[in-house]
Amino acid sequence: MEGRRKIYCHITDQWLDLPRTCQRVVSFSPALSDALIQMGLGEILKGLSVYCVHPSVEIRQGRVIVGSYGSYKKEALEVLQPEVVFTTTGYQLDFARKLAERYPVYAVRLPLTLSDLIATCVEVGVVCGYPEAAQTLQKKLLSELASYAWKGKTKFKAYIEVQLGEPITFGAYSYITDALYWVGMENIFGNHPCEWLRPDPDFVKAHQPDLILYEPEMFSRRRDPEAIKEALLARFGELEAIRKGRIFITPGIHDFFAHHGPSFIREVLPFLLQITEKLSDNTAVD
Repeated sequence: MEGRRKIYCHITDQWLDLPRTCQRVVSFSPALSDALIQMGLGEILKGLSVYCVHPSVEIRQGRVIVGSYGSYKKEALEVLQPEVVFTTTGYQLDFARKLAERYPVYAVRLPLTLSDLIATCVEVGVVCGYPEAAQTLQKKLLSELASYAWKGKTKFKAYIEVQLGEPITFGAYSYITDALYWVGMENIFGNHPCEWLRPDPDFVKAHQPDLILYEPEMFSRRRDPEAIKEALLARFGELEAIRKGRIFITPGIHDFFAHHGPSFIREVLPFLLQITEKLSDNTAVD
């Protein structure tokens, strides 16, 4: 049909019949919703998940909440009649494949590196039919990424923990590990051949990280530094990072490290680089 495109999704093994430029888009991925907004394509984003809160929670205003990470409201999607529905892989993989039985689903892979993170953001714009907007965002993000590269010689050993119902840390196949390296940190679990894993307390004790990065559960207001310190002490004992007060808690009540949209480049990297610079200054004084 003239004015339409055929787009192949490798994840679902389906060809999607899309208009030249999509006007009704649904996203179950906070990262991809973030990407569309920061490309200036917010007007085409009609439905999103309850977890889509980037670049700000106002993203949900005027849009239909169509579900969560792994569930959807059939009635909402029937009303919206989306031209394309975005999900990611990982936790959403089975959900994406089931959803694709009824709707035109395009699943985007989870990024392994920061450059991969930017590429997935660009991908969603291209799929929607707006390559120029996608390329403009790519240029901006690549420029910003370069500005956050750590230029010092010192590397700080970091332990990162994100509460996703249970304590989770990250291995070699994660953009989070790559981000730590980018800003002068070395993930103590960075050589583990996996995306994420449950942290072994004995491993953490043996590797004595210089600092701890801690992300409470999303939407949780339990962010008291002393309570978090006591919980870490109970699991890991007297780590030097705890003794020196080098526990850095993520800001706000939303996901921070566990978000792989453009906001990661623009918010997480400066947060991390500031920590590296602070530790470097303290080391120089010591």
